[in-house]
Amino acid sequence: MAYTLYIGNKRYSSWSLRGWLLARATNAPFDEKVVSLNANEQKGVYKEFSPSGLVPCLVDGDTVVWDTMSIAEYLAERHPGLWPPDAKARAWARSICAEMHSGFRSLRNEMAMCIHERVDVRPWSDGLARDIARVTVIWNETLARFGPKVGAGGLLFGPFGAADAFYGPVAFRFRTYGVEPEGASGEYLRTLLAHPYMQEWERAALAETERVEADEPRIIYKDKIRA
Repeated sequence: MAYTLYIGNKRYSSWSLRGWLLARATNAPFDEKVVSLNANEQKGVYKEFSPSGLVPCLVDGDTVVWDTMSIAEYLAERHPGLWPPDAKARAWARSICAEMHSGFRSLRNEMAMCIHERVDVRPWSDGLARDIARVTVIWNETLARFGPKVGAGGLLFGPFGAADAFYGPVAFRFRTYGVEPEGASGEYLRTLLAHPYMQEWERAALAETERVEADEPRIIYKDKIRA
């Protein structure tokens, strides 16, 4: 039986993207259920399938898994390849995923994911500049330590895995707001954006018809956007 994955609008829902990438990376079949972000704001419809009332939410028969960290571990127990096989690399991968999961508040608050937009919100706040710098350090150091050792693929640990899924939304954010890291991290950003899973999500996102004004950068950041 296939999994069922509940997600929000693909143009805006960064957490949904992370869960979807995790599921997609397993190569296991899953049924995708896109639920309106606007409807949830009005009626709380996510509570019908998600105990937290949030997306993504993975359903496997009578097992319900919510929160992307839990989804990552649940899927990794059943499908090899989400985490690196080497113990040191695996510990590092889990650490950078946990850091992304629990931190980077300025990045989330000041660079909302919106796949169809290209805007400039500089000058960046000090907090946002620190978050961008920290992501760049994570990517550079991960690639230097583990990228070349794990095989082909050009991603953080070689083949597409959980760490790439966790940083997928950051890649779309960086492109939307014109963040262009130099060196290895810049190459990684371009490689990740060109990956077939990311391209598949982007095509579906651009085909979405629902608009969520609360997530539109030209509305959120209208006083900062440069012409």
